[in-house]
Amino acid sequence: MTLPFPIEEKYFHYSRYLHDRFQTRVYRVSVDGGFTCPTRDGSKSVGGCLYCSNDSFAPTRTEILPSISDQVKNGMEMIQHFHKAKKFLCYFQPFTNTYAPVDKLEKLYREALALPDVIGLCIGTRPDCVSEEILQLLENLNRDSYISVEFGIESVYDKTLAWTKRGHTFDVTRRAIQSAKDHGLHVSGHLILGFPTETPEEMLATVDVLNTLDIDALKIHHLHVVKTTPLAKIYAEQPFRVFSENEWITLVCDFLERLRPDISIQRLCGEARTGTLVAPVWNLSKSEIIEGILAELTRRGTHQGFLFNQIEPEK
Repeated sequence: MTLPFPIEEKYFHYSRYLHDRFQTRVYRVSVDGGFTCPTRDGSKSVGGCLYCSNDSFAPTRTEILPSISDQVKNGMEMIQHFHKAKKFLCYFQPFTNTYAPVDKLEKLYREALALPDVIGLCIGTRPDCVSEEILQLLENLNRDSYISVEFGIESVYDKTLAWTKRGHTFDVTRRAIQSAKDHGLHVSGHLILGFPTETPEEMLATVDVLNTLDIDALKIHHLHVVKTTPLAKIYAEQPFRVFSENEWITLVCDFLERLRPDISIQRLCGEARTGTLVAPVWNLSKSEIIEGILAELTRRGTHQGFLFNQIEPEK
């Protein structure tokens, strides 16, 4: 397979994918559509998944949210000031952004797409919250705009999905991804590594499962233990092992070497808002972690996809 990125970049940056597709720099603007989640509103459970705290990566939601238009305009102004950006994607990020009646979704999505210089949407959601009717709406929007659906894969192991109270199996994830691709959509996946239910060998073997999925992009996130979550209570009562900086750098490099080279990378580590994180507490910043990953791949003389098709997946 021909690499879709210069080998010196070491992996397929999502920013490169966007630039190659739109021939200009494209930035995402995060917005809050006011959604909730089936593991919070009682549909499947209450309290959310064990690890989930949207406050750890997004501002605390106020009672009255600004309109989508106002949120996008404010975000665009800030990004234009710092990055001289010209084109934007509206990123519906907190909670489950397809968890509403289709007519409400269409109104919110079209409001964002109507703004000047917004060329598409990124929609974060759960695999169990995309009906055929919703996918048809997204397919229709995709005819004139770029529509990317970001599924919370989180884990490919049912034992982990059950332990985290995720509320669905991995088979649901696999089918949702295929359905989205059948509707012609760009599909991204969000993965968390570090759950105490998985061995290091299982975490690395996850990449072999991902390679079988029809995904276009991937976010890799190390497990955060965040204040006020059920996971924080579990960690306080019975601490489990979390990644050190060097362990994470090593795992990500091993992971990238095995990953299909056509999957663009949106994230290689996570960040939590100041004051929310219990563990792991690292001394390196996110940018320093990325530099460490690039340095290690350079030291090895490898890159994303270097071992793809060279390692037989575990049975």
